[in-house]
Amino acid sequence: MSLPDPNSRPLDHLTSLGCLTDLALKSRDLVLDYAEFDAAVGRLAGALLASGLQQGDRVASWMNKTIEACLMPLASARAGLVHVPVNPALKHSQVAHILADSGCRLLITGKGRADGMAAGDRPEGCALWLEEDARAAWVSGQILPLSSHDPAGLAAILYTSGSTGKPKGVMLSHSNLWLGAFSVAHYLNLAADDRTLCVLPLSFDYGQNQLLSTWAAGGCAVPFDYLMPKDVVRAIEREAITTLAGVPPLWVQLVEANWPEGASSTIRRVTNSGGALSKQLVARMTKTFEKADVYPMYGLTEAFRSTYLDPALVPTHPTSMGKAIPFAEILIVRPDGSITDDGEAGELVHCGPLVAQGYWQDAERTGQRFKPAPPASRFGGMAVWSGDKVRREADGLLYFIGRDDEMIKSSGNRISPAEIEDAAQASGAVLESAAFGVADERLGQAIILVATPTGADADTRLKSWFKAELPLFMQPKSIIWQQDLPRNPNGKLDRVALKQSVLAGELMS
Repeated sequence: MSLPDPNSRPLDHLTSLGCLTDLALKSRDLVLDYAEFDAAVGRLAGALLASGLQQGDRVASWMNKTIEACLMPLASARAGLVHVPVNPALKHSQVAHILADSGCRLLITGKGRADGMAAGDRPEGCALWLEEDARAAWVSGQILPLSSHDPAGLAAILYTSGSTGKPKGVMLSHSNLWLGAFSVAHYLNLAADDRTLCVLPLSFDYGQNQLLSTWAAGGCAVPFDYLMPKDVVRAIEREAITTLAGVPPLWVQLVEANWPEGASSTIRRVTNSGGALSKQLVARMTKTFEKADVYPMYGLTEAFRSTYLDPALVPTHPTSMGKAIPFAEILIVRPDGSITDDGEAGELVHCGPLVAQGYWQDAERTGQRFKPAPPASRFGGMAVWSGDKVRREADGLLYFIGRDDEMIKSSGNRISPAEIEDAAQASGAVLESAAFGVADERLGQAIILVATPTGADADTRLKSWFKAELPLFMQPKSIIWQQDLPRNPNGKLDRVALKQSVLAGELMS
């Protein structure tokens, strides 16, 4: 497929790209062709504005992968609103932070989640729609036509963990999302006859793009919530799925699953992000999905996606990040901004129109990550300085070396150590603590928490608190109790020494 002009259309125009009678969206109970899909987006957009919302207002969706959750990115964009998708795995305290920080005027969620919210979780001035309200809105009513919004206008805020503090909102324009959709559809060679099983959370940039890139190609998105790997296997067979995006822990589960004869025969491509694939896992994926191309990818929410490895190179260069995706310029630079030589380690800097607009209402952290592009950039403007160490070889392929920050990447999620530590402190069971990630075959990284207890029952109290307050992917795999934690000359916790002691087996739970 051809690539669009970088400033061509607002995001909601994706609804008009497929053949009117082709399927755009299919769930267990509902099927929408492109004509019905466009009408549904238009009705929901019209209902959002009719509720009293003004252009630029933030609207949060905290739902499973319902039809309504899938319509919201485009309906919000058509109405000129700013969509704030919330991970359904988050607990009420984290949702409360996102609603308050973004200044949401409307929350759309299910009755169970709404009933579970504590007093004050939904800020004053934030209205509530239940899922059935949203469904009624798009089933009937006036259709708002395709928009003429500025492609550079704010379309979404995606909340992601930072290396310190609470989750921060990454601001994405119509153009960011539009170009990301076409970029992925282009290099994955998606087509109108493709059917994408959308298993990743729609609150992730990677998860949301499952929908957007499929629609950019005129294909059909099949949103799917699952409990067990066998559920995914059955869905692939039942729906004749051609495209599956995942993170390393999911691939580990799927290659170990029992596959009926021919169940994976329709899969044309599998894509990976959220952590590197090992050589052994790639080999098992190739065996499980015999007819599929494997696409390893690297990205960060602040710039969506940066690189992908051509499937033809996976057997010979399995540890490479590949090269820049369409619309991305990837530079490897020294601290002074000059370009590194081949084989020399440097910082990955992402330039070009996929770069986000910064962090919502956070000029300090925006200034730390979003800086002027290096002089060598052909795009100029603002760039994302990733903090990741990468080297470029003579053939242009890139290789990941390590992270400068302390972020934990577990089960495809970016997790701030500070979030884990803050939750531990709030439990009352901990005097102080340090969280970090260690390599784990299934999770990518497992969370380890080293903490000083406040009493004999600290372990029970802390685990109960974590179970109630943190989603499953943020639960520490191991809690190590220590009366005294090492400190550096400035009196701060020596996190490096702590991690080294754990890795050496000197500290154990």
